Amino acid sequence: MSILNTLEQVADRHHVFPFMMPQQAPALDVSHNVLLYLEGISVSFDGFKAINDLNLYIDDGELRCIIGPNGAGKTTMMDIITGKTTPDSGSAWFGQTINLLDLDEPAIAQAGIGRKFQKPTVFEALTVWENLELAMADDRAVWSILHARLNSEQQDLLHETLILIGLKSHAKMQAGKLSHGQKQWLEIGMLLMQKPRLLLVDEPVAGMTHQEMDRTAELLTSLAGRHSVVVVEHDMDFVRSLAGKDRTVSVLHQGSVLSEGSMDKVQNDPRVIEVYLGE
Repeated sequence: MSILNTLEQVADRHHVFPFMMPQQAPALDVSHNVLLYLEGISVSFDGFKAINDLNLYIDDGELRCIIGPNGAGKTTMMDIITGKTTPDSGSAWFGQTINLLDLDEPAIAQAGIGRKFQKPTVFEALTVWENLELAMADDRAVWSILHARLNSEQQDLLHETLILIGLKSHAKMQAGKLSHGQKQWLEIGMLLMQKPRLLLVDEPVAGMTHQEMDRTAELLTSLAGRHSVVVVEHDMDFVRSLAGKDRTVSVLHQGSVLSEGSMDKVQNDPRVIEVYLGE
């Protein structure tokens, strides 16, 4: 393609750029209904074993809550899943066919794993709509993305996401003017624009009002089924409301799973009471 043709496309708002088109993820096989396998994972930092023979399995479409005291290994576990940290031993598989330890961070994200950190990271000078639009693209050049036209499928996804995260009426508002809770929902929406199969959500209700916490619980619950959602959280009341009676809660301690089961089961486990709940 000539430089002249390229310049003409850049100037044409009706042109749909390749980077705006959905990317093909590696083949994902969940025929055994398990989306994430962590087996025998261990990693040490300067002699401290942050993860110690960790075994964790997340089903396809599951909402899993993970709790544990500070230093239990929760953040390191998410770092391993997303490719930020390489374990000393063990295996990490996404479905039956994708070896996460063979992939770097961008490849893992493209394969269908999205991560939301505790502090919301949104583009505060841009509108809610523009934040979601940016999140859809792999190319992060702001000028080029905002001057490219979305196709009908992408526009539909954006509208659906606005409704899902409860910010439809705020689409044209600058993200910096949103409340703390709304910024958290926007960042979840930004992850959803990338169509992840697995969402890792770190302490989503820190600093929220009770009303925002209730809305966040509704949002995360609504995502289960279409996505697998792993929520790492310290607020026990929120975990109880999110897990209900049927969902599995995993308790990490010293880098491995101490207890696992329903919320009633883990909160009555003497080991959990001793090391975490203190009740």
